[in-house]
Amino acid sequence: MSGRAQLMWDEAVTGYDFGPQHPMDPVRLTLTRSLIRAFGLERDLDVVRAKAVGDSTLRLVHRQDYVDAVRAASAAPGEADGSYGIGTPDDPAFAGMHEVSALIAGQSVGAAEAVWRGDVAHAVNFAGGLHHAMPGGASGFCIYNDAALAIARLLELGAERVAYVDVDVHHGDGVQAAFWEDPRVLTISLHEHPQTLFPQTGWPQETGEAEGGAVNVALPAGTGDAGWLRAFHAVVPELLAEFRPQVLVTQHGADTHFEDPLAHLAVSLDAQRLVQEACHSLAHEYADGRWVALGGGGYAVVEVVPRSWTHLTAIAAGRPIPPTAEVPEEWRAEVYARTRQPGPRRMTDGVVPEWKDWDSGYDPADRLDQAVLATRRAVFPLRGLLP
Repeated sequence: MSGRAQLMWDEAVTGYDFGPQHPMDPVRLTLTRSLIRAFGLERDLDVVRAKAVGDSTLRLVHRQDYVDAVRAASAAPGEADGSYGIGTPDDPAFAGMHEVSALIAGQSVGAAEAVWRGDVAHAVNFAGGLHHAMPGGASGFCIYNDAALAIARLLELGAERVAYVDVDVHHGDGVQAAFWEDPRVLTISLHEHPQTLFPQTGWPQETGEAEGGAVNVALPAGTGDAGWLRAFHAVVPELLAEFRPQVLVTQHGADTHFEDPLAHLAVSLDAQRLVQEACHSLAHEYADGRWVALGGGGYAVVEVVPRSWTHLTAIAAGRPIPPTAEVPEEWRAEVYARTRQPGPRRMTDGVVPEWKDWDSGYDPADRLDQAVLATRRAVFPLRGLLP
């Protein structure tokens, strides 16, 4: 296996554009790519462009009638009527929607193939992580579920155990649904509680048909760094140690951040970076280093997303960026030229996150601890672990 990392990138993925009023502004992808370049990370990365997936690959997760509906709406967006979730406020139809969605999926599938072949140890597709798309419908800004397709391709290539860890603020419902009955896939999602956030799923009692194959940590609104990190470390490492995945696929939506306009957690960029580092370490500890890292949500498109995913890419490349590093001035100039907003000056929110390990004790009056314990009680015994 090569020790190098691979960054999946094709400028055409910025065509995934629901329109000027939609929160999923593709400038977040452009600015992330530019910040990676400004830090010179390409010296430690292979930048690779994969082909769009075809129908046979899409059918690993999606129904053919849905793929046909996406293709029809892509050709005639004005005729989309909301069928299959296309043409709704969340997922408005746009010209070329099928092609660019299949291209993004192709980058994630290509990342998975490269890692499985041993061409590289780690592969990143920050344009991916579109985890809400269902087998038969669009949902939550997601047309094709590239994360599920990457996992499905790994299984097709012979993987027997794939772990998926999703730290987006929204529940990874589409990936969970795709592998609900498949014991070869362990899905773990840490997200804001379904009582307060879309898609209103991801309760701890959702454990899958395959004996604890689905794991959900439903975090109270307002959870900050200490609680978020405590929850991650109280659930994820023990489950991965038991499952022993051959590949770790992770989704790093940046919308847990306290500045994100669409959710209610209060996580810093610095805590996001610590979880990215933890995922990297866990891949080496339990999956022989095989790590596919994806983007996801994130709607603070200037202040948060580019910095978070540049940290992710740098960690995968083996050249992590110190939090105190100054953001290159040429990137800040590009930010202003594109958005008329000032860009952040450093790669940090200026905090040093701290948290207590689960072994330090459980506070029955603490809502975060209640959430963690609910998950451990629901899942851990199914996997032969103590709650």
